[in-house]
Amino acid sequence: MRFFIYLIIFFAFFDLFAQLPIMSPFAISLGATPFLTGLVVGMYSLSNTIGNLISGIYSDRKGPFAILIAGLFLTGGILFSYSLAEGPYSLLLIRFLHGIFAGLTIPAAFTYLANRTDHSRRGKGAAVSGAFVGMAAITGPAFSAIYTSRTSTSETMAIIGGILLLLGVAAFFILKRSVEKKDELPEPAVSVKQLLANRGLIQAFSGAFFLMFSQGVLAYMLPLKVEDLDFASEMSGLLLSTFGISAILVFLLPVNRIFDKSKPVYTLIAGFLLMGGSLFFLSAVTMAPLLYAAMCTYGVGFALLFPSINSLLIDSTTPYSRGRAYGYFYAFFSVGVVAGSSVTGALAVTANGGFVLSGTLLILTAAVNIFASKKQTCSTN
Repeated sequence: MRFFIYLIIFFAFFDLFAQLPIMSPFAISLGATPFLTGLVVGMYSLSNTIGNLISGIYSDRKGPFAILIAGLFLTGGILFSYSLAEGPYSLLLIRFLHGIFAGLTIPAAFTYLANRTDHSRRGKGAAVSGAFVGMAAITGPAFSAIYTSRTSTSETMAIIGGILLLLGVAAFFILKRSVEKKDELPEPAVSVKQLLANRGLIQAFSGAFFLMFSQGVLAYMLPLKVEDLDFASEMSGLLLSTFGISAILVFLLPVNRIFDKSKPVYTLIAGFLLMGGSLFFLSAVTMAPLLYAAMCTYGVGFALLFPSINSLLIDSTTPYSRGRAYGYFYAFFSVGVVAGSSVTGALAVTANGGFVLSGTLLILTAAVNIFASKKQTCSTN
């Protein structure tokens, strides 16, 4: 059953990453201006935040099963509607609905998984789920770019929609047997104010935001860096794949035991420091081998950080508040991506300047967590 949830997580993120190389050209082909093209791309992340929050609230009230099934069916269905887009404004509406519906699935899936994972293995479990996210990040863009070049964007989205609908049917029958009855679930006793006042959750939410902020900067600035150095444009894709592969190796190799043996705040700090340092290094180097080394280090940092923030969230919640916490968690993910690309774009910084800015924020976040952990240790002694 756990593998089946991992499969759902994989295809939920596959849907997300498959959009990256094809949505801008699709919007332009429908007559979108540069402004509308950017809005089409960003609309998904904006409405995805709304879906994440809805998913979290109802996962606690109804249990994650119902919202997970709804998310799979609604997302699968809306993906078929891309063939109905006749212009940029109809595409905007489809993107808005796609983002909301897709936002239902991921928090519910992670809540379902966390509630059925032994606490002593929650770090390793988060690492394995991170590996499936990483595999989706590598295969999703490659699949959509290749398949769309031979067919069309609407056909690519329909293929993914069909897979999600099949997963929805399978999930209904496979997961239904383990669903707790609604009258067995107590009402959520934790308010939003209490969630946001929890130190562990603040660390998890800020970790999610700055992790994806750096991802937004990387997605925006890395192709510009490659172009400035007069390397082939394909190199930016290879660099991103290097980051993904190095992260997956850490997630799946025996080294992943560190996530259950070490306090998550320590691996969180190490992840931020490695990612921040690699971005500084990336801004300074000009040789291809050193660029690959920087991305490899970034991937290791990412692999340390992702399970850490998941473990902090699990440790700071109960099964009856975890859905809402995951809703906020992935809302911070969505906002972080948009903020990373938007802030660096608004500041009109160079590619190297963007890496330095993002690296500085990551190092500062690590420093804040070091200070907070030392303060907590002193107060308990």
